[in-house]
Amino acid sequence: MNKAELIDVVAARIDTSKKEASEAVQAVVDAITETVAKGQKVSISGFGVFERAERAARTYRAPSTGEAIRKVATAVPRFRPGGDFKATVSGDKPAEAVRKATAPAKKAAAQATATATKAASNATASATKAATNATASATKAATNATASATRAATKASSTAAKATSTAKKAATKTAPASKAPAKKAPATTTAAKKTTAAKKTSTATKAAPAKKAPAAKAPAKKAPAKKAPAKKTTAAKPAASAE
Repeated sequence: MNKAELIDVVAARIDTSKKEASEAVQAVVDAITETVAKGQKVSISGFGVFERAERAARTYRAPSTGEAIRKVATAVPRFRPGGDFKATVSGDKPAEAVRKATAPAKKAAAQATATATKAASNATASATKAATNATASATKAATNATASATRAATKASSTAAKATSTAKKAATKTAPASKAPAKKAPATTTAAKKTTAAKKTSTATKAAPAKKAPAAKAPAKKAPAKKAPAKKTTAAKPAASAE
């Protein structure tokens, strides 16, 4: 049985997915390896003991050449099977009994795995929530900063507009004083009217002699007075009648 087949068996035994069974098997192997590497023992009741053994320096001969080779001291892992393991292998104890005896341990291991998975999920959820809160805080801060900048810009624009309006009003108030001479235009118009009136008066004065022309013709009206001699002639006619 290889590791993959072991994972399949574990998944079937504890009724879980292959992924979870793989994680559980790998977690057990890693825990045993790391503990033994530190010089500590891993004892599994009924199964055996995993421990570290020190192998002293020794000399041996190479099988092919017969040359003597010196091997330095080293540490090696060692496994000592438990009583139930030996009994099951030798046939003294059925494997079913071993399975039932180890069922509580398997259940505990499954619960431990579930607890670890739940803790990891909670940690991930907490980290996600913290990241979300941080993002929300950053977004809110950016929004507030933008709003403040907008208000400041609006206020500055309003102040500039008021300043411009005040300047325009001041300019408007100053303008009539500088344009005061323009108000004298009516005097010029009056002078023009007076000049026109004077011209009309002069024209009327010049035209007046024409109206007095009939007075100059008055002698013509006295013409009948000049005909008086004719009347005298009439007076002489009676004298002719007398003859």
